[in-house]
Amino acid sequence: MKITVIGCGRWGSLITWYLDKIGHEVSLYGRASSPHMQRFLAERKNDLLELPESVNLCTELSCAQGAEVIVISVPSQALQGLMDQLKPLDLKDRIFVLCMKGVEVETGRRLSEVARANLDPSCAVAVWLGPGHVQEFYAGVPNCMVIDSEDAAAKRLLVEEFSSRLIRFYYGEDLIGNEIGAAAKNVIGIAAGVLDGLKLTTLKGALMSRGTREIARLIEAMGGNPFSAYGLCHLGDYEATVFSTYSHNRRFGEMLVKGEKFDKLAEGYYTADALHRLGARYGVELPICTAVYRTLYEGAEPRAEIEGLFTRTLKNEFWKD
Repeated sequence: MKITVIGCGRWGSLITWYLDKIGHEVSLYGRASSPHMQRFLAERKNDLLELPESVNLCTELSCAQGAEVIVISVPSQALQGLMDQLKPLDLKDRIFVLCMKGVEVETGRRLSEVARANLDPSCAVAVWLGPGHVQEFYAGVPNCMVIDSEDAAAKRLLVEEFSSRLIRFYYGEDLIGNEIGAAAKNVIGIAAGVLDGLKLTTLKGALMSRGTREIARLIEAMGGNPFSAYGLCHLGDYEATVFSTYSHNRRFGEMLVKGEKFDKLAEGYYTADALHRLGARYGVELPICTAVYRTLYEGAEPRAEIEGLFTRTLKNEFWKD
């Protein structure tokens, strides 16, 4: 299968390495001005992995024209801009696979909705979600992930072609729930980092339980299956996001509390804003996500936000809105 991966950051480069490793013909696109691509062109490696000679490196988006499958791994808020750049290529009968986790802040659109609105109807759109870090996959540590799409044939093809002993893929059955759950876990990751920074790590059990519960309510209100929040897209990704030293979102939350600068992408920062808006739109109470939002965007004091969660109205554990 001929595949073009768009996005040469840590996850895009890992996907490229993985798909080449399991036997596909893979091209990796990155902007010529990108420091990541410049290093790949010079050394074929970054700080985390090395790409074999079999991978084609390209700096022109036109390389996507020769691909059957186009995998996208760019910052979530940059997806519309990329779609605008792809339009002149007039791509048809392709499968697009989105590997980012986020929600478009200004519109509240899921990323598959952004892609679908900009692609020819003959194209299929899928999402690749779930736990795992570049460092672990590259070292040969296996994990389970999920692929979902409204196009059943494309979903089956991707799961069959992408599965290996390193990654076991499951067929997703709820695109809304999988996308919202995957995006929201990054916000929970920031909350986990805040707990670490405040030396309240013992509260992570409650964070995991209550965080999953509130995201399940949001998924249901948006028309998805609330049980998706308990799957690989969300709860199943908590170890990699809430506990791992590799988690950018957890690290961002921890350094925020400590007053230290974090200069890497933490998608949960933008997703907290998006979820705050979605909660208001759908009338769903999201206490943990709101606490993260208030801390990031309104300057609220993190410890005070945690105390506020403890003083909320007492209720049954599985109450419904």
